[in-house]
Amino acid sequence: MSDDEAILVAFTLSDGLYGVEVDQVREITAMRDISPVPNSPDYVVGVTNLRGQVTTVTDLKQRLGLFNEAGVGKNSRIIIVESDETSVGMAVDSVREVMRIPRGDIEPVPDVVSEFNVGTEYIRGVGKLDGGDLIVLLDMEKVLAEE
Repeated sequence: MSDDEAILVAFTLSDGLYGVEVDQVREITAMRDISPVPNSPDYVVGVTNLRGQVTTVTDLKQRLGLFNEAGVGKNSRIIIVESDETSVGMAVDSVREVMRIPRGDIEPVPDVVSEFNVGTEYIRGVGKLDGGDLIVLLDMEKVLAEE
């Protein structure tokens, strides 16, 4: 891996494209049975048994304050991410691909967006893709911090 490019797992939430650094992803799995946990935060869907390990599953749309109109679809996946030896599953609408993006094409969150959007503390930057599309890069340390 080169220091001048980021390797990302790209996934969708609502109508947006998001990404996390591939080295933070342990695995991607299909949706599975999830047991709700009483009195857990709104964004915690529950827990699931993943190869004998109880894993917390969060609704990433809820965590980021995005509209949660679609629910679970046939392309929904759970991305298992690791942070400080903690594994957490993030429910996403679909996983697109693993992609490389030059670090020079990643910019900080624009000030105008930062001022009005509460969820921007979870965003590491915004990447510009060929064709003009954008990918929002999440800071998994901050997304998982309160869990």
